[in-house]
Amino acid sequence: MDLRRRGPGRRDPGRALLSGTGRRALLAGLAGTGTAAFLTACTADGGVPGNRSGTATGAGTGPPTSSPAASPSPTPTPVPELPGGGTRLFPGRRMVALYGTPGTGSLGVLGEQDVDEAIARAAELAAEYQPYSEEPVIPAFEIIATVATAAPGPTGDYSTPVERERLRTWVEAAGEADTYVVLDLQPGTMDFPTQARMFEDLLAQPHVGLALDPEWRLRPGQRHMHQIGQVSAAEVNEVTAWLAGLVAEHRLPEKLVILHQFQVRMIPDREDVQPRRGLVLMVHADGNGTPEQKFETWRALKEDLPAGMRLGWKNFIDEDRPTFTPERTMTMVTPRPWFVSYQ
Repeated sequence: MDLRRRGPGRRDPGRALLSGTGRRALLAGLAGTGTAAFLTACTADGGVPGNRSGTATGAGTGPPTSSPAASPSPTPTPVPELPGGGTRLFPGRRMVALYGTPGTGSLGVLGEQDVDEAIARAAELAAEYQPYSEEPVIPAFEIIATVATAAPGPTGDYSTPVERERLRTWVEAAGEADTYVVLDLQPGTMDFPTQARMFEDLLAQPHVGLALDPEWRLRPGQRHMHQIGQVSAAEVNEVTAWLAGLVAEHRLPEKLVILHQFQVRMIPDREDVQPRRGLVLMVHADGNGTPEQKFETWRALKEDLPAGMRLGWKNFIDEDRPTFTPERTMTMVTPRPWFVSYQ
């Protein structure tokens, strides 16, 4: 079943709807460390450390004596680096991403080609942004890892995970190509913490971040395309506490956490979202339409932005009128976004 996101003209009862809420969304079920090094020390001749002759020290004619050599501490495993180098995400880079899910072009441009072609396309797109950025522009994927569905699906949660081996193939190929990956969650009536833990093995990789899409976070009895979902700060904080623990446990570089938003009500208590050591939180403006509508949404989302949060921007290939060029995105959107995705 093809269901489309509401157009810009429709209003949500009781709350002002920010501009650009219509976007293409096909709601269909899809088929879906390091090695520790240990060092030991010994003297070259088996004698007393520091006594090159190997003879005993002190009085007497007994056999040579030796004192045990101290073993040095194991060499610490270095922290892996991010695509583009280093362990801190920003301000040392910007990112430009293809958005969608492998195997279908209906959910975004990422799925319009195979993984190797997508890697090349993301690199070409990032290069188009480089003239407008003092920072290196890194290619990225934002992969929908759980897809909101019109039917309850096998779990009854109106959300279907992408087939795991297909997802792993894309994640690993991106890492080999120095391309960052963000796994996007559309949980239906399941909660974000439960879905995030499903991808612990992938999120433990240094080039993989996480996106939470509250539009598709439903309460019991709600249905996609009938209601726009929302998430509480408490639920976001539960996810980020767990993810920050994963970063610390595996000694990972900073990890990006994107919060998609095109209505204030989608995260009604956003001011209570807590910063986390090892994570960079970002509000991503997920609205489409005319430039005026997109800027209206952007202005609303910037207001009262919690300290330390970064801002991201989405360009829609089909729904924006017109789609912003790289030059327009980087010169007219202020402040300049740190992460730009294409759907």
